[in-house]
Amino acid sequence: MTPTRPSGHPAALHWDVFCRVIDNHGDVGVCWRLSADLAARGHAVRLWIDDASALTWMAPVGADGVQLQPWRDPLDHEQPGDVVVEAFGCDPPSAFVARMAASARPPLWINLEYLSAEPYVERSHGLRSPQLSGPACGLDKWFFYPGFTAATGGLLREAGVLPAAVETVSDRPLHLTLFSYDPSGLSGLRKALAALPCGARVDVTPGWSARSVVSRLGLALDEAVPVRDGVITWQALPHVDQPGFDRQLRASDLLLVRGEDSLVRALWSGRPFVWQLYPQDDGAHADKLEAFLGLYLKGAEPALVKPLAAVWRSWNGLDSPASGNAGDDTAAASAWARLLPDQPLWPVWQAWALKRAMDMLALPDLVSRLLDFIDLRRGDIQTV
Repeated sequence: MTPTRPSGHPAALHWDVFCRVIDNHGDVGVCWRLSADLAARGHAVRLWIDDASALTWMAPVGADGVQLQPWRDPLDHEQPGDVVVEAFGCDPPSAFVARMAASARPPLWINLEYLSAEPYVERSHGLRSPQLSGPACGLDKWFFYPGFTAATGGLLREAGVLPAAVETVSDRPLHLTLFSYDPSGLSGLRKALAALPCGARVDVTPGWSARSVVSRLGLALDEAVPVRDGVITWQALPHVDQPGFDRQLRASDLLLVRGEDSLVRALWSGRPFVWQLYPQDDGAHADKLEAFLGLYLKGAEPALVKPLAAVWRSWNGLDSPASGNAGDDTAAASAWARLLPDQPLWPVWQAWALKRAMDMLALPDLVSRLLDFIDLRRGDIQTV
């Protein structure tokens, strides 16, 4: 039987958030947004991280209430706070876990999982995992799954987030932001953009995206000088902090994003977007993509669903019955062309992106749901 949630959230808890950076800045991006949002609500956070280098540009001024700590194993006598969050199963240092188990009132231990729309998320969210051996013996770990429905842990969203207003694009260049891995469909997109009457401007983020433009399109990018490519302008961007990245997305017409954090930010922008998942050798990203497409496009006009799904699959290097082989630039360009400005589906896509943003904004955000989750187990932690 589910316990009744006490009214109100606990005030001023001490949190320990553990993060290991695998690559591509996604892990640290999510953990920083989580920590900063908790601190903005009056909580004290220690963010333990093994590689904080990306925070020098992602969060250059830090955040009041967030204490950045280097990952150390074993830790030097630091005692656990009220709540311990391990991001993405990163396994906190064993000495720290042993202190958790030895505490008179152990902290609530949360495993913050990866974001997915797959059905297992709703089944697994909130499950308890008793620890039966090792330094954690006797503790419970709780699985907390972000997600897109009311039966999940929700999405990270700070106060005041609203989607951008829909803008007309018919009389000016289409403005895109490219934040990708190495999309095989980049040449197909270029062909489609080259056919736009007013052309396009593509803002290219550093790292993977810039390297892909150079290697796949043969363009030499320079932050100081935009590259003219027929009716397309390619502009290399510098690294920006998270608020700057969010503003960049809101100022664009079409977003090409990758990974978990930027997917959520693209969703909140209310702009049309295409998501590139991190490619996995076992093909698991294909199932993850199909699950999200099924959820995101549920209820959309059938005329939009088929070409948009084809573009998403092509952008992720996956074969699609609607577009042929994903490596075929002509097929990819044809799928893109049906969706871009001067075509009837463009305003349909714009309206759908805004609607889905408003649908998701009607649900509680991740930190609010996390605090609700803690409220249910308030007796297991000691407030400060």
